[in-house]
Amino acid sequence: MVWGPAEFMGLPPRMLIGEGLCAGVLGTGLIVGAGFFGAWTGESAFVAGDAGVVCALGLVLYLFLVRAGRALVGIVAVLAVGLALHTPQIAAGVVLTARGQERSVVVRSVQAREEASGARGRYICSVENRDGAPSAARIWRGCTRSTRPGDALALVYDPKGLVPPRGVEGATSIVDALRSLGGWVVSLVIACVIAVVRSFRQLDHPVVPRS
Repeated sequence: MVWGPAEFMGLPPRMLIGEGLCAGVLGTGLIVGAGFFGAWTGESAFVAGDAGVVCALGLVLYLFLVRAGRALVGIVAVLAVGLALHTPQIAAGVVLTARGQERSVVVRSVQAREEASGARGRYICSVENRDGAPSAARIWRGCTRSTRPGDALALVYDPKGLVPPRGVEGATSIVDALRSLGGWVVSLVIACVIAVVRSFRQLDHPVVPRS
């Protein structure tokens, strides 16, 4: 009930490994694909990560149907939902890298945002365009303790307006952004394989005759 019966001797059957890989790769692909689709098209349900969470719950439901161990199902659920919520942020950065354009803006105000105790706080800059027109953008990349009102910052924005703008300084490349998802993806696929493999039950149990 907790970790799965794993009723086999020696190495797990290859069929189970293949089934686990298919479930993990397909589930992970749908979760990541939903996040990137939302960032690229601006579909609200995908941008917010709702569609990715639905895909994650579908993967968890599959593991329940194959009667995987409850502990492993819980681990997969945490990883899948975490990936679903993390992907839209990474996807937004990839979209800005792929089709974003740069412009210079002027800092209007700088606000310090305190993080948890012992953690390093961030600074949030409110900016306006060079012509003095106000902007709704509030950025933290490139906004530091030394930044002052009137300073110029480089901003990268989506011409289609589907992704919030970001400061250019500290921005990552597409490869770096995708690499940050690697740990989530690999962990989720491995957890799915283990959950499916350990769900194996013997179809025919020997019948013990009554004395």
